[in-house]
Amino acid sequence: MVLTVQKPAIDHDYPADLDPRVEALVTQVISRVADKWTMILLEVLSEHGKQRFSQLLRAADGISQKMLTQTLRQMERDGLVARTVHAAVPPRVDSRLTDLGEGLSYAFCGVWVWAAKNVGRIEAARAAFDAARER
Repeated sequence: MVLTVQKPAIDHDYPADLDPRVEALVTQVISRVADKWTMILLEVLSEHGKQRFSQLLRAADGISQKMLTQTLRQMERDGLVARTVHAAVPPRVDSRLTDLGEGLSYAFCGVWVWAAKNVGRIEAARAAFDAARER
């Protein structure tokens, strides 16, 4: 006999008449943040504050100059990053998180907390899955 326990559905308190623009925005934000480099830059800027381009290039290990430029531009377009260009020789550009960027960074802090709490369970699930597939 198998006993099944049904958990109640999670109530996210979404309005019944959710604005389609909100739905589209959430989809866009998820695709933006699901990007590896955006997540890394959110973390770097959140931890270290205002950073020069060269500092971000070093901190985001493995990112190319082209990808860093593209990612920062998209983050700026989305209102997550503010860039300040200083008239100097050589040119200097500083990037920092805006209030929107800080809010998003804070929201994703929950993902890090969840991962830290569940890393052992996830590793065990992966090992069990892999072992079952090897049989």
